[in-house]
Amino acid sequence: MTLRPLRPLLLLSLVTLAASSGGNAESKQPPKRPPVPVAVAPVERKTVPLLVQAIGTVEAYQVVSVRAQVGGELMRVHITEGQDIKKGDLLFTIDPRPYEAALANAQATLANHQGQVAQARAVLQRDTARVSQTRAALARDQAQAKNAVVSERRYADLLKRELISQEQYDQVRTTSDALAATVRSDEADVSSAEETVRADEAAVHSAEQIVKADAALVDNARLQLNYTTIRSPIDGRAGSLQLNQGNVVRASGTNDSTLLVINQVLPVYVSFTVPQQQLAQIKRYMAAGALSVDAIASGEPKPERGTVTFIDNAVDQTTGTIRLKATFTNTERRLWPGQFVNVALTLAVENDALVIPAQALQTGQQGAFVFVVKPDQTVDTRRVVVARTQGSETILASGVEAGESVVTDGQPRLVQGAKVEVRTATGRAAGGADKPAGGGGKPAPGGKPAPGGKPGEKPASTR
Repeated sequence: MTLRPLRPLLLLSLVTLAASSGGNAESKQPPKRPPVPVAVAPVERKTVPLLVQAIGTVEAYQVVSVRAQVGGELMRVHITEGQDIKKGDLLFTIDPRPYEAALANAQATLANHQGQVAQARAVLQRDTARVSQTRAALARDQAQAKNAVVSERRYADLLKRELISQEQYDQVRTTSDALAATVRSDEADVSSAEETVRADEAAVHSAEQIVKADAALVDNARLQLNYTTIRSPIDGRAGSLQLNQGNVVRASGTNDSTLLVINQVLPVYVSFTVPQQQLAQIKRYMAAGALSVDAIASGEPKPERGTVTFIDNAVDQTTGTIRLKATFTNTERRLWPGQFVNVALTLAVENDALVIPAQALQTGQQGAFVFVVKPDQTVDTRRVVVARTQGSETILASGVEAGESVVTDGQPRLVQGAKVEVRTATGRAAGGADKPAGGGGKPAPGGKPAPGGKPGEKPASTR
C-alpha cells in the first residue's frame, strides 16, 4: 500500500535522465580543426648551374727556397720579411773578398799561360819558315843533280868515243854524285824541319788547352763571385728570414743554409679533390671547353673565379678521389697559400630548370613528395621526381608547375586536404592580423586559448 505513490516519481526521474543524456551527446561532437600555419615558397623556373662542390687548399703558383751557392759571412740583407719582390731584386750579399782574390789569381794564371801560347806560336812560325827554306834548297839541289846526271851520261858517251879524257869524265861523275848526296841531305833536312813543326804545333795546342782550362777557372771564379749577390728568381712575396746579417752562410752538401722562401701569389692554384665517379663527367665537360671554378675563403664577401688547368694522372686508391687544380689570377690577393676555401666547379648551366627550396622536399614510403598549397588554402600531396639537390635548392624533373606554392615549414602537421594559413617570415598571416605562428601562444580575450592552441602550448616555429 505504501509503495504506489513512488511510481510517478520514478518515471519523472527517468525522463529527466534521458533528457540530460541527450544534451551531453550533442556537446561531445568534435570541433572543427583550425588551419595549420605554414611557410610557403613559389616554384620557379630559372637558370641553375651544374656544380661540383668541394673543400680546396690554396697553393702558391711557384715556391722558391733561396739557398746560398757559396759560403761566407752574410754581409747585408736588402729586403724585409713579408715584402713584395720582383724578379731580379737584390736579396742578400755574401762577403765577396775571398772570391775576388780567387778571380784575380785565376786571371793572372791565364795571362801567364797566354804568354806561353804566344811564345809557342812564334817558335812554330820560325820552324815553319825553316821548312820552307829547306824545301827550296831541296828543289834547287834536285835540279842541279838532275842536270849533273844528264852531263854524266853525255860525258860517258864521249869517253866511249875517246873524245874526252878519263879525268874529265871522272870530274863530271863526281859532281853528279855530290849533288845526289846533297839532295839526300836536303830531304833529311826537310823531314827534320817538318817534324819540328809538328812538335811545335803540338806544343801550341797543349798551351792553348792550358789557356782554355785557365779561362774556365776564371769563368768559375767570376761565377762564384757573382753568387755572392743573391737576386730573386721570381715575382712573389718574401717569407720569414732564416738568417740575419752577420751570420755565416754554409753552402756545402746537406748543411746548406736556406735564407728565405718566396711564394708567388699572382696567380695562385687551388687544389681540390672530387670523387672518382665524377671524373668521366668532368672530362666530358672539360673536352667541350674550359671549366670555371669559384673559390671563396671564410670571411670574404665574394668568390674568386678561376679555371681548371690540371687533372691528376691517377686516382688516389686510399680515398677514391681524383685531384684537380684551378688557376686564379688573384689580383685582389684574397686567396693566400695554405688557406682552406669552399670550391664550386661549374660543369654546365641548365636553363629553365624547375626549382624549389630543398626544405620543401619530403620523403615518404612511395618516394619524394611536396605539399602544394591550392587556391582554396588547402594542401595537395604531390609526388615529384628529383633531378638533383644543390645547396639549398632542389631541381625537379616533374611533379609541380612553375608559379605553384609549396610548403617549406610546418609539414609534420599536414595531411592531404588540410586547411592551412600561410605565414610570412615575420609571423603575420598573409593579408591578416599579426598572430603567433602555430596558432598557439597567449590566450585569447576572455581566458580561452587561441584557436588551434592549448594553454601553455609554445608556438610552432616558422622559418
